[in-house]
This record gives sequence, C-alpha cells and structure tokens, in this order.
Amino acid sequence: MRQFPEAVITRIAPWRVLPPLLAVLLGLLGLERRGSMWRDESVTWQVAHRPLGGLWELLGQVDAVHGLYYLLMHGVFLAWDGGLWALRLPSVAATALAAAGVAATARRLSGERAALIAGLTYAVLPPVQMYAQEGRSYALVAAAVVWATYLMLRERWTAYAAVLLLGCWLHEFAVLALAAHAFTAWRSRGWRVAAGTVVALLLPLALVSARQAQQQLGWLGRPGWQDWAAYGVLAAAALLLARGAPGELVRVALPLALLPPGLLLAVSLLDPWYVDRYVLYALAGPALLAGARLASARCRWPWLAAAALLVPFALWSVWLRTPDSRKDDALAVAAAVREKARPGDAVAFLPSRRREWLLSSPGVYGELRDVALDRTPAASRSLQGTELPSLAIREALIGSPRVIALLDPAGQPLDPYPREAVKRQTLAAWFDLCSVTEVRGARVAVYARPGGCGGP
Repeated sequence: MRQFPEAVITRIAPWRVLPPLLAVLLGLLGLERRGSMWRDESVTWQVAHRPLGGLWELLGQVDAVHGLYYLLMHGVFLAWDGGLWALRLPSVAATALAAAGVAATARRLSGERAALIAGLTYAVLPPVQMYAQEGRSYALVAAAVVWATYLMLRERWTAYAAVLLLGCWLHEFAVLALAAHAFTAWRSRGWRVAAGTVVALLLPLALVSARQAQQQLGWLGRPGWQDWAAYGVLAAAALLLARGAPGELVRVALPLALLPPGLLLAVSLLDPWYVDRYVLYALAGPALLAGARLASARCRWPWLAAAALLVPFALWSVWLRTPDSRKDDALAVAAAVREKARPGDAVAFLPSRRREWLLSSPGVYGELRDVALDRTPAASRSLQGTELPSLAIREALIGSPRVIALLDPAGQPLDPYPREAVKRQTLAAWFDLCSVTEVRGARVAVYARPGGCGGP
C-alpha cells in the first residue's frame, strides 16, 4: 500500500468542521415544519416566481429592501423549483456559513478551543435555528456580517467592504454592524474608507426604501416591554460572559451583541422599525463571548450553567419545527379552503393583505372568484394586488350565492378602512354564516345567502 508522507496529510481541525456540520444537521432536521409555510415565506415564494421583468417592476413600488434576496431566490427556483426545500435550503447553507465564520473569528481572537465552542454555540441558539429554516433573508445577512467581522480582523478592507455591502443589500439594517465594528477598527484609515464605501453604495437602496417605508413598516408599533426585556436579557448575558474574556475579543463581540439591536430599539422610539430578526446577526456576539468564557473556565460552574440551558434549548428547538412556531400557516389555510369551497364560490379577504394566504397556492386560488380584486399583484406591481371601490365590492358580494371569507383570528383589531368595513357589513347583512374553520393564525368562514347553507 502506498504510504503518503506525513507532511502531505493535513489535519482538519474540529473547529473548522463541527460548527457548520451541526448547523446543517439542525437546519435539515424537520425542515418542512410539517408542511407549513407562514405568510412572509409565502411572499418570498410568490414574488420569486414572478418573471424577472415583473419582479423588477415590483421593487420600484414596494419591498426594495428585500430585492436582492428575491432575485437570488428567483434564480434558485429557476434552477430547481423544489418547494419548501428550495425555499429554505439557502438559509440552511447561510447558517452553516455563519457558524463557520463565528468559529473562525473566535479562533483568531481566542484559540481553537474557543473557536469550537463559539461555533457550536451559535449553531444551537434557538433564534439562529429558527431563521435557518425560514425562506427569508435573515440567515444570509447574518452570514455576511459574521464574515465581514472576520475580514475586519484580517484587515482585508476590499473584501470587508464587498461582503458587508452584500449583507446590507440583502437587508439594509446590516449597516448597523458598522457601529459595532467602529469600536475595534475606527483608528484604521482602511476601515474608514471601507465603511464610507459601504454607506455610499447602500445609499441608493436606502433612498428607494425610505420612500416605501410607510407602506413597508406601517404595521409596526413602538417597541413593547417584551422587546426591552429581551434586550435586557441579551445585554446581561453578554456582559456576564465578557467578564474574564480576552480584551480584544470583548472589543469585537460585546459591541456586536449590544449596539445593532440597541440602536434599532432607540430609533424605533421615534419611527417604529424594530423587529428582532432584522438584527439576528447580533447573536454572533454572545456566541463569541460564550466560546471564550467556556474555553478558559477553571471550574465547572460555567459548564454546569451551559448544560442547564440544553434542556430548554432542546424543547424550544422542537417547538420551532412545528407550524405553531409561526404566526400563521398559509398552506393550512389553502387546505381548509380546498376542503370547504365549491365550484363557482367567491372568495373575500378580510383584510385584503390576507390574500397572501392563497397566492402561494395558485391551484386553490385559481378555482375561486376573487370578487373584490381589481388588479392582480403582477398587474398592479404590488404584493397582494389592488381592490375595487367599496360600492363595487358590495355589489359583487351581494351577487355571489356563497362566499369563502378568510379572516384574522378572533379578537384581532379590525381594519378601519372603508373597503374592509363594507366587506364586514355586507356579509353580516346579506348572508348567513354557515361554518367557521380555525387554522393556525386564521379563520376560514363560509357564508351563503339565506337558506343556502344546507344541501350538498
């Protein structure tokens, strides 16, 4: 048997392999979430399936902040229209890449033992697992910010600017990572030039998305006590883990953990922009600190504390792989509609933005008459289309023997807009309520003209 010289054999260090491998395994575990898809993923699915020209026209009106991601997913679906797997695999791959980046950053700052622990810690964090299995851009943004952090430490400024700019064009709130990086690199002229380049090249997207902000983020309210409490827990954990960690690592990890979410929360007191997933990449900070702290632990208490978290993390991880972990389930709504609908039935969406529940199931949606629809999403260059005037909606509903109404769960605030009020009033005045089927995050109600609820 041929013997290779020992120098030819390259040992692959565990810190290089195990974190991304664990991220992939956790990402693939229960990837389909029992065949469910919530409404944000439905937006990705239906927008990415539009023709390239139609997709470009849409981004001029709405959702420009996600434009690069939609273009990426358009390419994915062109190459392989693999349903939920194609929708979510890019996020799985990005999470593995981010875990590898956390490990590489920890290796440079605190050694191989810390690298292995930090990378594994990042992979098992429940929010990281959640967005590893979601057809949205947040896992990709996290991977870009993590690797930009590593390139910052290597002083590879051209590559740093390119990777961070990619993250910002995937979602512009990645630019908040610059505030964290400034704590480490602000003295470097190379960093200042790279940071200025990122801001300058992000400016066109920022200007377009600023014009769309009210339509895009109008559903958000100011941060509630739950948001501040979650940030307080994150800050306390990061500060506790920073005690005794190497100073250079603390200067990198602590600002990354605290500044992006903290700044977004503060800005949201004036303009509500805060959603925790917008700054998912901040979790790389606590993972780096945990790796350094556990690697240098001289007693068993830090390890016992980490072990105590495994049980709740495991339970949380199992729950994340169920439909109940998301606000709603567009595919379950479509299945309930398929079961209840008859040929020729009308469909009404209360409110109109819930049209998204059926847009990702064209086989179901195409069998119904959308009586309130004026212009389709593609024709109107919008996400959910535009609707007829109130009087026309009322007449179209009255002229329908049966209506399948898709409603928010009971107790949700009712939209005060005239079109929505007319839908509710017309159904209440002219129709009998035949049945209501509750599915995750929605209700499917069947209405019929008086005496029409019975029969086959």
